Amino acid sequence: MKNILFLIENLSNTGGTERVTTLVANELAKNGFNISILSLVDGITPFFRLNDKISYFSLYSEKISFKKNFINAVLKIRKFVKQKNINTIIVVDSISCIFTIPALFGLDIKHICWEHFNFNNNNGTNLRNYGRFFAAKFCDDIVTLTSRDVELWQNGIKNIKAKIVAIPNPSPYSVSHQHSQKKEKIVLAVGRLTKVKGFDLLLEAWSLVCNVNKNWYLNIVGGGEEEDSLKELANSLNITDRVNFIGPSNEVERYYKESSFYCLSSRNEGFPMVLLEAQSFGLPIVSFDCDTGPSEVIEHNQNGFLVEHMNVQKLAENMLTMIDLESEKYERMVQSSIILSERFTIDKIILKWIDIVNN
Repeated sequence: MKNILFLIENLSNTGGTERVTTLVANELAKNGFNISILSLVDGITPFFRLNDKISYFSLYSEKISFKKNFINAVLKIRKFVKQKNINTIIVVDSISCIFTIPALFGLDIKHICWEHFNFNNNNGTNLRNYGRFFAAKFCDDIVTLTSRDVELWQNGIKNIKAKIVAIPNPSPYSVSHQHSQKKEKIVLAVGRLTKVKGFDLLLEAWSLVCNVNKNWYLNIVGGGEEEDSLKELANSLNITDRVNFIGPSNEVERYYKESSFYCLSSRNEGFPMVLLEAQSFGLPIVSFDCDTGPSEVIEHNQNGFLVEHMNVQKLAENMLTMIDLESEKYERMVQSSIILSERFTIDKIILKWIDIVNN
């Protein structure tokens, strides 16, 4: 039995990275692998439920400084993998490869970098650029979330030694084959209320929709640093009566089930889990065609509309088109969403992970 270690910054976080890491780790455990998860920072309890067979550990009790803790972290990781007889390490986020590459030096351990950000986005830290460079030179494999990112890596770093493969995120939900006519007159958006997610652009587009249509509402599920400024923006656009800020929710399935379609307005993405979730509930999608992910989930005019990136006017126009769809065409989009969502079921995605772990 192979001993596989996932190294992640903090598994108690509530984001898509932590969610999909838990999904993949749980499924590998179900398939007979011995799974451990090591958090750099102790979040006490993982936010998403782990399989009972998975062992969970942490290196530090609080956030660490790269400069102060680098050598100590490297030594701790090296000691851990030797004590646990780890055969394969999956590093969640390239930035942590800065620690694992020296930690694994001279050890016969398969080294996989699992990158969750698109290559053009370093999320505000140059350390991630260094992590990517070293991963390309010293890891055995790099797993990106999209085929587009494979190209970006290959074009962005010369003389890559690692094998780069695209494995999309799995949907956390089973595919729903229950569908109906348009449900409530509700458009749904889910995510962290941060600048990169583009909810300000969504509100601007929604105000244009509201000038034309008086019957539909926008639900925004999630919390974050821009919540107050977004509420102020909604007020200045005079659309507070047409927007519901739901806040974070553990019952997000409810909002998918009652909505008629989904809208994504991100400035950039890695591989948006929310699109997989929406699709698995049969929701057609209106989305900016941003790097990276939407174009690998949405087939234009089949299960939704891809919109010119950052074009607020076009986003509004496509939402209005979706609102005005005749029931027959809407139903075809629902069916397409359900059919296309089968590509991202966990049982299909885990086969790709088993293949890369075993080869």
